[in-house]
Amino acid sequence: MKYLEDRIRDEGKILPGDVLKVGHFVNQQIDIKLLAEMARELHRLYARDGVTKILTIEASGIALAAAVALDMQVPLVFAKKGTSANVAGEVYTAKVYSYTHNRTYDVIVPKEYLKAEDRVLIVDDFLAQGNALCGLIEIIHASGASIAGCGIIIEKGFQPGGKLLRERGIRVESLAIIESMNGETGEITFRT
Repeated sequence: MKYLEDRIRDEGKILPGDVLKVGHFVNQQIDIKLLAEMARELHRLYARDGVTKILTIEASGIALAAAVALDMQVPLVFAKKGTSANVAGEVYTAKVYSYTHNRTYDVIVPKEYLKAEDRVLIVDDFLAQGNALCGLIEIIHASGASIAGCGIIIEKGFQPGGKLLRERGIRVESLAIIESMNGETGEITFRT
């Protein structure tokens, strides 16, 4: 999506550790028009895949996941990072290491929300190392459901996550794939 790439190039900030801050329009202050366009594009890409549920992980992926679920007219499920009082009963769980937060989370989905007959599309804001997506895939496998694929806003193509998932036979559709980022110059290049 050229418009998304232009916004990343113009407004994205490269922080130490290859962190890309896009909080002005993607995941803290959300450009709703852009959100709607991204949701429509992911819906178009997966329209023929029999998706019955959208799955994401809290918190930054929820906005896009909700918009995609609305476009596809299917329920949205999100994995919580850790236990809470409102999650009771049997759960699927996976450990997910976050490089951004430098910690490991137990991500949890109640078993009642994912069934073997579901066909699940994972939606998230970023794909870098692939840890969050691998955790969600582990949960989907534990439920017996099938995976339609992964829909991502921004993939850091210079990090291994996308390659690892594709090598596992997982379909990954990223709306923008960054080939390189230069923290000194602020230059961001995209895969064509």
